[in-house]
Amino acid sequence: MLSWALTFLIIAIIAAVFGFGGLAGTAAGIAKIIFFVFVVLLVISLISNALRGKGPKV
Repeated sequence: MLSWALTFLIIAIIAAVFGFGGLAGTAAGIAKIIFFVFVVLLVISLISNALRGKGPKV
């Protein structure tokens, strides 16, 4: 999921360089939403593993 956020961020940067303002804004917005969804899922995963008593795999 983080790779999707990075992909949309790169699309937004490329679109901004070429002057496509609307496309750059849309891609940046999508990247931001996907990134925050990733962070929320990461926190939920860490909390659920902590409650079950499992530590992180090393």
